[in-house]
This record gives sequence, structure tokens and C-alpha cells, in this order.
Amino acid sequence: MDIINQINTFAYPIAIPLFILLILIEVYLGWKDRKQSHELKDSSVNIASGLIFFVISLLTKSLKLILFFYVYDHFRLFTISYENWTSWIVLFFLDDFTFYWGHRIAHTVSFYWASHVVHHSSERFNFSTALRKTWTYDVTGHFLFWIWLPILGFHPLQLFAVKTLNFIYQYWIHTEKVNKLPKWFEFVFNTPSHHRVHHGSDLKYLDKNHAGVLIVWDRMFGTFQQEEETPTYGLTSNIKTHNIFNVEFHEWRNMLTRVFKSGSFINGIKYLVKPPGWSHDKSTLTTKELRNKIANGE
Repeated sequence: MDIINQINTFAYPIAIPLFILLILIEVYLGWKDRKQSHELKDSSVNIASGLIFFVISLLTKSLKLILFFYVYDHFRLFTISYENWTSWIVLFFLDDFTFYWGHRIAHTVSFYWASHVVHHSSERFNFSTALRKTWTYDVTGHFLFWIWLPILGFHPLQLFAVKTLNFIYQYWIHTEKVNKLPKWFEFVFNTPSHHRVHHGSDLKYLDKNHAGVLIVWDRMFGTFQQEEETPTYGLTSNIKTHNIFNVEFHEWRNMLTRVFKSGSFINGIKYLVKPPGWSHDKSTLTTKELRNKIANGE
């Protein structure tokens, strides 16, 4: 249990100074090569968003742990010992697999996208972008995608330790300062090149590369896209604001407006569960519909 407690207790206090250092290095490199990826107002929103996210996380983590412990104590199928090193390897793969599908669903179900869109709303791509976090993910119950792991028998604290390490890994892939890495690494792991694609708003890049640590999930399940042209970062329709509350809640407002103006209960539900861009009158289109339209020469 000591190793679990150490990870859960000290991971962020160690990681946060490293995050700040990487931002400063990135800013320096941008100044040196006259290709600055940071913009003061944008980066300030990102950092402020991240700080508030961490505060909220401290408050909600206890509630999530209570739920996960309850499920673990009353419904687990097996007891998987965290003292066995192989359980850490298995849990790493299962957690990353769960992250892939949870992330993919966050891009394909409007209810979850209303939260996740915050992370994609910056038109720049740098280490501070990694800190632009939604404050409402826990409200949506997105964390419940991981509930099957304590049911399977993994200790909740071990699970949260692995999730924390996965989260920290994903910070360094938010940069334009790292080009493509060796082919074997690019084939297996998520990298800045792969994640630049994920943040692209170009049609060929939309809803691609949902990986956390391992890009192999995208390769296996048909969502992988190689970085070719430099991506255009941001949303297909950018919000053009540095008001942090508009950044955090603009899509909730837009989605709920569509729900209440949908004209029927069924359409209202569809605006919650269909992919972003879906509309009952085809006034807006989903990524799949846009691709089909182009494929058909329309």
C-alpha cells in the first residue's frame, strides 16, 4: 500500500513544478526560433482553468473513492492483489483501454462533448493547452466508465494511482516543439505528433487518435490518423473568447438551447446522445455526415 499512497500523494506535487518548467522551456524555445506557440491571454485561460480543475478534483476525488470502495467491497468478482507486480501491468493496459473508449465516447456523444470540448477550444497547441480542463466531467458521470475495474477486483487506490500516472503522461504530448520520434515509439505510444492530429479541426483529423498512452488502441479500432499537414487547432467553429466561464460552459448553453428548441421530446434526447453536429433538420452535420457528403461529391 505504501507505493500506492506515495503515487496518489506525491504525483501532482512533483508533476506540477515539472509542468511549469516545461511551459517556460517551450516559451523560451518559441522566443529563440521566433515561432511562438503561446499567446498570453490564451495561456492564462489555460492555466487558470487547470488550477480550478485541480481544486475541484480534490473535492470530487473523495466522493469518487467512496463510490469505488463501496463497489469494490460489495460487488467485486475477484480480489486482485496490488502487491503482485503483474497486477500493475494488467491494470495499466485495462485503464488505458478504458481511457481510449471513454475519450472516444466523449467525442461522439454530445452530452459528454459539452464537457470535453473545453480541452479542444484553444486555437493554439502547447503545454499550457494540456491544462485547459473541463470543470464538469464528474457531473456527467464520465468517471463511471472505470467502475468495472473495482468490480473486476482492482483496489480503488491502485486504480487511481494508475489513472494519475496516465494523466501525467499525457501532458508532454501537448507541444509542437517535439517532432516525430523513432518509428517503433510512434507505432506503440501516443506522441506529440499523434496528439497534434487529435487537436486538429481539419476534417481528416476530426475524431482521430483518442489514445491516452498507447496509440495501438486507435490502430486496432480504426481511429488512427497519421500527422500529414500541420493541423489547424481548435474547433470547427471557434468560440473566439478568453472569458474563462464562456470557455467552460459555452457548449452546455448551446446544447441545451438545441434541446429546448428541438420541437419534440425525441429530438431533444437525440441532441444529448447523438454526435456533436447532429441536427434534426440537417442544419448542422456530424463528422461522419460531413465525410459522407464529400465522398459523394456533394
